[in-house]
Amino acid sequence: MSKTVIQVDNISKLYNLGTIGSGSLRRDMQLWWKKNILNKEDLNQEIRDGRKIDTNDHIWALKNINFELKEGEILGIIGHNGAGKSTLLKILSRIIKPTEGIVRGSGRISSLLEVGTGFHSELTGRENIFISGHILGMKKAEILKKFDEIVHFSGVEKFIDTPVKRYSSGMYVRLAFAVAAHLEPDILIVDEVLAVGDAEFQKKCLGKMNDASNQSGRTIIFVSHNLQAVSNLCSQAIWLDRGNVRATGRSKAVLNEYLGALHKKSWIKEFPTLREAPGNDRIRVVYVELLPHLDDPLSVIDIRTALTVKFRFYNATDNIVLSTDLLLFTLAGECIFDIPSKPETYAKGMIEGECTIPGNFLNNGSYMFTLHFSKDTSSELFNYQECLMFDIADYRENTNWYDKWWGYVRPDFPIILKPLTILSQNG
Repeated sequence: MSKTVIQVDNISKLYNLGTIGSGSLRRDMQLWWKKNILNKEDLNQEIRDGRKIDTNDHIWALKNINFELKEGEILGIIGHNGAGKSTLLKILSRIIKPTEGIVRGSGRISSLLEVGTGFHSELTGRENIFISGHILGMKKAEILKKFDEIVHFSGVEKFIDTPVKRYSSGMYVRLAFAVAAHLEPDILIVDEVLAVGDAEFQKKCLGKMNDASNQSGRTIIFVSHNLQAVSNLCSQAIWLDRGNVRATGRSKAVLNEYLGALHKKSWIKEFPTLREAPGNDRIRVVYVELLPHLDDPLSVIDIRTALTVKFRFYNATDNIVLSTDLLLFTLAGECIFDIPSKPETYAKGMIEGECTIPGNFLNNGSYMFTLHFSKDTSSELFNYQECLMFDIADYRENTNWYDKWWGYVRPDFPIILKPLTILSQNG
């Protein structure tokens, strides 16, 4: 049975808002005298004793975090910016102390929390490799054994004897990750810093972390906004939201819950009055919604999912020949399709519309819908840009190829192969 290498018990972290210190030299001296000379209780002690704290002056970056991690497991930590992910990693890396709670762990920890963590800018890449190894408690012979492998992985062979202050951010992070991953720590902590590298290097890093866990039994804690990487790499995941744990468990289940909550907010726009609805004196859009065809409401949209767009708008012109176009764009602004409705004559009043895009049509990626209203198919009445935004996740079976699939569409058209009898020259 695998042993527990990290145990987090009721971790909380409180930060003071505003300036450091009280703003008064006299008050700062009084606080210093009470804490260091008179040994009076500090702010942290008052919190643990349950005394009241003014929430206008403080903020809980983390609150009551609990989990444990066993040897060889990979934990993914997800959440929006400001959720407390980096604060948690700094506590686990022993950079900062928690306000409450305790972290128990065993083994050597290597952390990569920002570009060039632990590097001295005036020293060369070679010198920083040896310094990092010594900090991890490794002997010179151990570092020399791994040296060539580290340099080759980082791809900075030509610049290994150049001071790292002259490295680009990509070179910096490549060498930093290579050192952290190859000097055999028992626990590897990696923040979103890998986003600095290019796609090829990120792929190498993910492969290296996977090998370190599966083959060497190392424990890894990985923070990333790349949810596909978290899904592929991590066995467990934690979703942090405003310093609190929203979900924890198997990575795919946590990711589904996170994406479901995140995207459903952008899948519907509804306006209670015409005055609030987007539009003009001719058209007002009071409702638009994306309805994915999902068996489980917590599941994510993937390439197999059919999508229905429903909308409702007010037409302020009587007896108008009206048509509506549903346009789909990538986030870069390329138009995937433009689906027009059949022009019809409508009276003044509310009009509803609906369109369904079948599954196995779009490729994975991020998209946005636009509604375009026109008179006589030529005169624009209103253009409701980017009214809905959504992501489509990847799904693959019967393939070992996991690079980005080409194209914006990914239709499931059958290709039929038939073996042909090859006749010999004498036949």
